[in-house]
Amino acid sequence: MNEKKELSPLARQLLGNSGAVKFFTQQEFDAALAIAKAEIMTVAIQTTKTALLIEREACADLVRDLAKDQAIGTAQVLESAAEAILNRIPSQRQ
Repeated sequence: MNEKKELSPLARQLLGNSGAVKFFTQQEFDAALAIAKAEIMTVAIQTTKTALLIEREACADLVRDLAKDQAIGTAQVLESAAEAILNRIPSQRQ
């Protein structure tokens, strides 16, 4: 029962060096998976930072719009608040 069977031409093509199927060791797979996870996390973190910046800009615009309808002293306070909102994390405003 341990006799070797000849592979069909299709099986040779799929399993051969045609590049149709590439096999990985578990270690190679784990390394590639770790890289993919790191790349996904990097994109997720950057996307979150961008979303927070957009939200802060929208909040600052809202405060500035409110300042337009206020007396000069109150308007200045609201303008300062809008700047503080935008400058909360200065490195993200680049």
